[in-house]
Amino acid sequence: MLSITRIHRCYLYRARTDMRKGVDRLCGLIRNELGKDPLNGELFVFFNRGHNQIKLLLWEQDGFSLYQKKLERGTYELPEGNDAHHSISSDKLNLILQGISLKSVRHRARYQHAKKNPDGVQQVL
Repeated sequence: MLSITRIHRCYLYRARTDMRKGVDRLCGLIRNELGKDPLNGELFVFFNRGHNQIKLLLWEQDGFSLYQKKLERGTYELPEGNDAHHSISSDKLNLILQGISLKSVRHRARYQHAKKNPDGVQQVL
């Protein structure tokens, strides 16, 4: 069962992805295009050209989990932005998977604790 929680750091790969790619080739994209290590427990998200298929790749301590979904009708909405890839919150990823328009979602103000990482940059937890 797929459960995406706030403990997952998620990275969205914006370029179109050939959905015939398996775990090994997706790991190559992660290393070469995203500059990330696929074995670090982060969740990686890939879309096809028509945005009606999605693949999620996650390393889980003893092996990879690969989730794929093809919509019979409709498309997935990608968050705004021009970067080839960027991080995405687990909340936003769950909204995308549920087919909820990201433009119509409004969040109420909440406290978020910020801590400084070793580089001195504040990071919201």
